[in-house]
Amino acid sequence: MSSDTDRPGRAGSLPPHRTVYSPHVLVFGVVVALLGTVLAVFTPHTASAATVGRGSYTTQPPGPLPSGCADLSTNPRHWVTANAPSGAVPTNDWWSSILWKRTDCAYGEPLFAQPLGFRARSGGLGFSYSTTPAISGGAKGVGEYHFNYTEDFVAGVAGLGAPEVKVDDWSDWTVSPVLSDGTHTLRATIGSGLPFAYFRATGGDAQIKVASGATATVWSRSGAMLGYTVAGHDYVAFAPSGATWSVDGSGTTFTSSLAGKDYFSVAVLPTTPSTSAADRDALADEYAKYAYDHVTGTTVSYTYDEASSTVTTKYGFTTTALEGTGRATVAALMPHQWRNLAGGSPLPQEYVSSRGPLKVLTGTTSFTTSMVFHGVLPEVPAVADSSGADATTLQNYLDAEKADPARQQSDDTYWTGKGLGRAARLAEIADQTGNTDVRDAALAAIKSKLTDWFTASQNETGHLFYYDDKWGTLIGYPASYGSDQELNDHHFHYGYYIAAAATLAKFDPAWASSSQYGGMVDLLIRDADNYDRADKRFPYLRDFDVYSGHDWASGHGSFAAGNNQESSSEGMNFDNALIQWGIATGDRAVRDAGIYMYTTQAAAVQDYWFDTKDEIYPSGFPHKEVGMVWGNGGAYSTWFSGAPEQIQGINLLPVTGGHLYLGDDPAYVKANYQEMLDQSGRTRPAIWTDIWYEYLALGDGDAALADFRADNGFTSEEGESKAHTFHWIRNLAALGTVDTSVTADSPLAAVFVKSGRRTYVAANVTADDTSVHFSDGTTVPVPAGRTVASGAQNWSGGTATGGTRPSPSPTGSDSTSPSPSPSDSPSPSDSPSPSPSPSDTAGSSPTLYLRTDGTLAGTPGGDGSVTVPSAGGTNHDGTPYQPVTMTGKGLNLKYDGAATTFDLSVDAKQAVGNGVQLRVSYDCTGDGSWDRVETYRYFATDPITGWEHYADNQGLLSSQGTMCTSLTGGTVRAEVWNAIGDNPGTLGTGSLSVLRLPFA
Repeated sequence: MSSDTDRPGRAGSLPPHRTVYSPHVLVFGVVVALLGTVLAVFTPHTASAATVGRGSYTTQPPGPLPSGCADLSTNPRHWVTANAPSGAVPTNDWWSSILWKRTDCAYGEPLFAQPLGFRARSGGLGFSYSTTPAISGGAKGVGEYHFNYTEDFVAGVAGLGAPEVKVDDWSDWTVSPVLSDGTHTLRATIGSGLPFAYFRATGGDAQIKVASGATATVWSRSGAMLGYTVAGHDYVAFAPSGATWSVDGSGTTFTSSLAGKDYFSVAVLPTTPSTSAADRDALADEYAKYAYDHVTGTTVSYTYDEASSTVTTKYGFTTTALEGTGRATVAALMPHQWRNLAGGSPLPQEYVSSRGPLKVLTGTTSFTTSMVFHGVLPEVPAVADSSGADATTLQNYLDAEKADPARQQSDDTYWTGKGLGRAARLAEIADQTGNTDVRDAALAAIKSKLTDWFTASQNETGHLFYYDDKWGTLIGYPASYGSDQELNDHHFHYGYYIAAAATLAKFDPAWASSSQYGGMVDLLIRDADNYDRADKRFPYLRDFDVYSGHDWASGHGSFAAGNNQESSSEGMNFDNALIQWGIATGDRAVRDAGIYMYTTQAAAVQDYWFDTKDEIYPSGFPHKEVGMVWGNGGAYSTWFSGAPEQIQGINLLPVTGGHLYLGDDPAYVKANYQEMLDQSGRTRPAIWTDIWYEYLALGDGDAALADFRADNGFTSEEGESKAHTFHWIRNLAALGTVDTSVTADSPLAAVFVKSGRRTYVAANVTADDTSVHFSDGTTVPVPAGRTVASGAQNWSGGTATGGTRPSPSPTGSDSTSPSPSPSDSPSPSDSPSPSPSPSDTAGSSPTLYLRTDGTLAGTPGGDGSVTVPSAGGTNHDGTPYQPVTMTGKGLNLKYDGAATTFDLSVDAKQAVGNGVQLRVSYDCTGDGSWDRVETYRYFATDPITGWEHYADNQGLLSSQGTMCTSLTGGTVRAEVWNAIGDNPGTLGTGSLSVLRLPFA
């Protein structure tokens, strides 16, 4: 059975690219029979294992590889030119089908870039600006809308007859397809949010040929500029200065010799049939200012400001001026971008798109968005579970899970992940409520399963990961739902593994260390969404579309409707997993990457999956939610079921403390819940009842609890348990709904409100006491390892203290600090990532970076390392011996009453018995005398190559003097030396090692 690419998302058409919930889908067995298999066929073999700490992966394929036309399985660069970037090829993108061909082996499928759609042709590149949606289905049942590819014209080269399309270049949201027949060549650059397409043409005249059966009206023909209308859409073509356009007798073919040059561009204008000719001409003139500044690259960068809980994202354009000296361009912003735009004034005109109205910025080289991150929790707090009948009920539910906390349905990567997620929820709840037996059983199950999967050297026929250096991917076997042959759903599957590992790390930090299994977790993170641009073994943010603001699930995207994603909530589960893992292990780069994707995708989900503001879906589409988002639309359907509970519910699971965003709009929650009931014709959900009650609790906890008490005989969804369902609903009924008007200076925090009274919740998974500050002035002290609720509800519980405080965020664009790095290739790279350096002075920054030039500065500069001399076999504990010294001068700061903190990247390579130590000295006025000297306990480094984190949680060994009340032209010095050991060590510099002064 082949997929129905003309009607994507139709119930029953099943490219194995999303989860099939076999207990509920009667057609599953039929589908498997027709497809041959949904799960990957596993071939026994002897694995060749490469080690990562105690973990390992195989470098020999144990099962099916990515498949497609020609020799793609072993040569993913078959349709990539020699000019294209080196490293792993991107997959899971809006343009993937022209690189990874599966259906059309010559030209791929339509590409939907918003506002334009494109399709490669023998004679050039086809254009579509679709403004009229095709809507199917009625008010009930399966329905969908698509702005289908409808060709207006083909831009190409006269005489071009290219047998195929190749990819010549790509950047964060652009691609450059190239068509050539050996004599004629057309190279284009197209991108998301670009109203322009840019061309280089050789071997003949530039040609624009109107689609067969269509007519064109030329409304402007002024030298190098040609304005024309096709199917009600206004376009402008720009040839080089001095060139002209000719129009054939039929008025359907336009050509230009380009005045002997090789470039031209075509733009679509944001006009409507009611736009006046004068306004249209004015728009054409405005666009003409940027027609020769060809976009040649795009880059996203982001920062997370902990104090304000704000994610700032910069979208930058690289342009090449083919005429003049211009650098600016035109950008069409998607709703999740323009709603959060920080600066800039869009034009009044808008583009129509499948993502709703696109607003236009002209004359821009970049634009920036600012979004509030509302926080996540390891789990909702047990404010209502401490005593009484409900407490007994919960403990009975927990005790029933002790024998098999993971309880998985199948043995592949997806169902193993679901089981791990189930066990993680049970571990968190059991820890909160003091049920150590169930907690330890759940943690043991997680540890056993993860260790098994992360140790390929012990597994020859299953439960292992394989790294393919040609595709640049890590595939788990047995695979499922196309995660091997189509590279589908890696973020869905691996998010569960990473989230469970984060829970385990809080109780067993040794297991999560780079010397044991932390490196394998990092490889899973990098495979699905590599956060380190310097690491070329995996594509940068594989699954995450930085411009669209959300993931794409299909590796190849070979569908007539473009790429697609069904379970946005499982994508958010991956993002939350990165936040939890990054905090639990002290890996700031992972934490911040998770926060960036989580915050951005939460905004995209509210618009494109839920349309909570009722501004995205076309009029006439009757639903409040789509089960699937496609490149050109959305569908009230799934790959696996036509039941409303599952069509809408697939964007709700798994329900975790990282999914509080689902409750940002309580009124929408209740309306969406009601639509599910209306669509199903029931008064209560009959499928995934627990998921729906948990969702309803985010909008109305009391109603959800009443429903649960009246109806709790349901079978739990495969990743759920009665214990978690009851815990979630019972406590949200006490807490109320999410209050997004208040933020916190900690990622692990949330605010709830009920009857006008707020409860402030914060979790601390580190070994140090802390305080969390909320934006309304509330401060909540949070002891080490505890979750605290304060306000309308008061409670404290939990014992997890395995975490390490993340190092402070560097000033700059991209969060790319490397995590601890195993030694075996392809393990996470030891090579540091470049860091921005707008200033090299300490000045008034309390955050100082240890730099290779011997300075402490407020910006990291370039990352690198310095050698820390050997202790010479003599004990120098507490006394600097041949120290590496870094000094910051001219500091002007006021003491804030806190303590010095630091996070240094150190590595003794394979040396045994080394211990590195730090002393920090303060000179309040820079007069040359040290007023305060702090010496910290040394850190025993391990004999495994890879960065370790030496942090202030080692404890203070000694101190002399009184801390300055202020630094006035002050000086701070950091001395690092080996207190013990016979061998030299290495100290990371730049963003790898940071010192935070207790000053503001």
